[in-house]
Amino acid sequence: MHCFTFDIETVPDVELGRTLLDLEGLSDEDVATAMTFKRHQAVGHDFLPLHQHRIVAISVTFRTGNSFRVWSLGDEESDEADLVRRFFDGIDKYTPDLVSWNGGGFDLPVLHYRALKHGIQAPRYWEHGESDRDFKWNNYLSRYHWRHVDLMDVLANFNNRAFAKLDEIAVMLGFPGKLGMNGAQVWDKFKAGGVGEIRNYCETDVLNTWLVYLRFEYIRGNLDSEDLEREYALVRTALEKMDKPHFAEFLAAWRG
Repeated sequence: MHCFTFDIETVPDVELGRTLLDLEGLSDEDVATAMTFKRHQAVGHDFLPLHQHRIVAISVTFRTGNSFRVWSLGDEESDEADLVRRFFDGIDKYTPDLVSWNGGGFDLPVLHYRALKHGIQAPRYWEHGESDRDFKWNNYLSRYHWRHVDLMDVLANFNNRAFAKLDEIAVMLGFPGKLGMNGAQVWDKFKAGGVGEIRNYCETDVLNTWLVYLRFEYIRGNLDSEDLEREYALVRTALEKMDKPHFAEFLAAWRG
């Protein structure tokens, strides 16, 4: 079995905002300010509609066979189309189970819009059973199927009044949670050229998600106590071997 945990980081799509608001000649920063101001006027908050987000990082964990990996797709110079194409190519290649935190409410719809923008095909992802009967009753797109597990949605019993933040659930379970950065800082980091920092932050988020998922698999009975400790040890060993500062910080916070 192959399992991908995934997370994306986004910034305002200022190219779209410049066109929609007729702001030709304004700087990216001024266009983004106008977009969020107009959004706040319309709905009382400045979180942009999902089609107005541009993806700047996609991080994944990959559990398969006896191995575990975590990385960010592409590199710091990769454009959005390359990141999105790599994500869907991975699904076409491996047909993995997908795991996310609010992936059904945010990450996947954003990926849909950006794939549409860049003309990226993903036949395996969009399969509903027409070519593979197994997908009729278990596909990536149904909210109540298991091929994509949106942990936030499932743990809340599909009740948005019960939704929780990944950071708080991770900390509740003894995992590191957020480490020195949050999603609200991504735009400022991006403007300052900090794509590498954004990618590192996204990787720690996806690690938290994977660890919560392991605990979820334990309470479902799919892992016993020894299995769970073995999976934790596999993650720790993988992070130690990668020998990167943000992973060392993550391990130190996890071991407490």
